[in-house]
Amino acid sequence: MDTDVIVVGGGPTGLMLAGELRLGGADVIVTEALEQPTGQSRALGFTTRALESFEQRGLLPRFGTVETMPMGHFGGIPFDYTVLEDANFGARGIPQSQSEAVLEAWAGELGADIRRGREVTALAQDEDGVTVTVTAPDGTREELRALYVVGADGAHSTVRKAAGIDFPGTTGTQVMHLADVAGSGVRPRPFGERLPLGLVQVFPGGDIDRVIMTEYDAPVDDHDETPQYAEVAEAWLRVTGEDISAGKPLWVSSFTDATRQAAEYRKGRVLLAGDAAHIHLPVGGQGMSAGVQDAVNLGWKLAATVRGRAPQDLLDTYHGERHPVGARLLANTRAQAMAIFGGDESQGLRDLYAELIALDEVKRHLAGMVSHVDIRYDIDPEGHPLTGRRLPARTLDTASGPVTTPELLHPARGVLLDLSDSAELRAAAAGWKDRVTTVTGTLPAGGAFDKTAALLVRPDGYIAWAGDDRAALTAALERWFGTADHA
Repeated sequence: MDTDVIVVGGGPTGLMLAGELRLGGADVIVTEALEQPTGQSRALGFTTRALESFEQRGLLPRFGTVETMPMGHFGGIPFDYTVLEDANFGARGIPQSQSEAVLEAWAGELGADIRRGREVTALAQDEDGVTVTVTAPDGTREELRALYVVGADGAHSTVRKAAGIDFPGTTGTQVMHLADVAGSGVRPRPFGERLPLGLVQVFPGGDIDRVIMTEYDAPVDDHDETPQYAEVAEAWLRVTGEDISAGKPLWVSSFTDATRQAAEYRKGRVLLAGDAAHIHLPVGGQGMSAGVQDAVNLGWKLAATVRGRAPQDLLDTYHGERHPVGARLLANTRAQAMAIFGGDESQGLRDLYAELIALDEVKRHLAGMVSHVDIRYDIDPEGHPLTGRRLPARTLDTASGPVTTPELLHPARGVLLDLSDSAELRAAAAGWKDRVTTVTGTLPAGGAFDKTAALLVRPDGYIAWAGDDRAALTAALERWFGTADHA
């Protein structure tokens, strides 16, 4: 074996996964076809839950000043996401190029072997491992072998195709053009403006504006993913009557509302994450954020597997947990697309959305859905109401001083929060001290954790067990962290 895991794709998902694998003690090679980062940024931020995931690894300071937006939208209908505790419309104004740079530096510091200019052109797996064929820019080829391969190589994933994983869904019905333009001279339209011939958005960014537009009758079948700026300017003029041709484009792209999801996130020793596993209309900053969360869910499980410390079916829970989340993501972006792109025939739907969103209960539901803070994994749905849910950022008072819950997750280890100073529960976890950190303290009163004796938190920040039953704690430790080491 050349390494434990080969990650194909050096975007945010692949780089986040590389860092997670290294924290878990796995060796990893990242292959990326591009010799240098493009500097382009389809995403300009990330959701609340992705922000929390970065905070759990101590990465937020690397992004500089991070500002979150209280106001967001669903299907173009604006509302305040802070109606839900801990929620917001996410971090905005952070280009994807910056996120990639932060994650590449972090993964490299942790020891990930990142190889640019290496395109994976073939893949074959057997009972013992996976072999990939990698082609360099000069045409030379080499074979790399690993225990597992993860495809984080985007919507046209070579890994997914080579593994024979189906990618069912719907083709696009609308083409959207995107351009970052200096000197466009257009007024801001952050929530979009619906016009008779199309939909336009303008996100101001100082000297550079991001313009996005859809021309309702534009053909979809032969759309060019890298159109010329002149084409975009002509379409903008037709739709708005405004001339932006004098602007200087930094880059131009186009995409559709095609919606697809891999039938399997794991096939033998091959796994998928990010856009290789799911594509959808990029609305609400959910695309990159979902990929980052795929990586955080998969990384510790795959690392434990290659180190021989994982329970037998731990790796299967990756598909079991993230596939339903992906399906729900596709459902909410489809629902938004119908309102955003629909013409007069969809006005009734938009009116209904506006009427429903006026209700606080609906605001909370939609804010949780789009921010991803309402995810609940099917860990023990009939058990404690906290199991399967994320651990939000809270300050824990301990004998050695205050510590935040994200700080406890920086090493990507399990955490037992002993909130009742229970020697019995601490003793129960002693056999997993090489994988689970036990911390005794108290959380602020009046929250969801009142009267909760203890919490077992997985490395991805989700609660695996809550309560005071020692036998149940032991079972949860074995379920998620393997056999105890009583030595």
